[in-house]
Amino acid sequence: MSEGRHADTVVAIARGWIGTPYRHQASLKGVGSDCLGLVRGVWRELYGREPEEAGPYQPDWAERGGEDRLLAAALRHFGPALDLAQMQAGDVLLFRWHAGCPAKHLGILSGPDRFIHAYEQAAVIESSLVPAWRRRICAVFRFPERV
Repeated sequence: MSEGRHADTVVAIARGWIGTPYRHQASLKGVGSDCLGLVRGVWRELYGREPEEAGPYQPDWAERGGEDRLLAAALRHFGPALDLAQMQAGDVLLFRWHAGCPAKHLGILSGPDRFIHAYEQAAVIESSLVPAWRRRICAVFRFPERV
């Protein structure tokens, strides 16, 4: 599959999750998902298996240990981060709320200025990638064509 078609597939799968209610630790399309659950669900649909067992985590998991666990997991499964200038639809965006803090949110770029993510206390939605979101991007990853 060409890179463009693969990216289109990623975006189409992610859009299929829109409207799924926000549920902490969940990853079931139409039933419940958090931001990690969305990316896990897209991964499962692309590759037919779970990327890894996420294990239980509290809503404040990033503040508790100080480890950048989300970034470490992304590096394990997606490989090296891309330069922000290379990001394209279908890429996974990691967000860091403050410099020096672990990444705590992620979403999937759906267009030049839009991304799909699980929004706490709402649902999986497609949002504008406004400057307030864009400046918090700390890493960009691409779903591998084959795993």
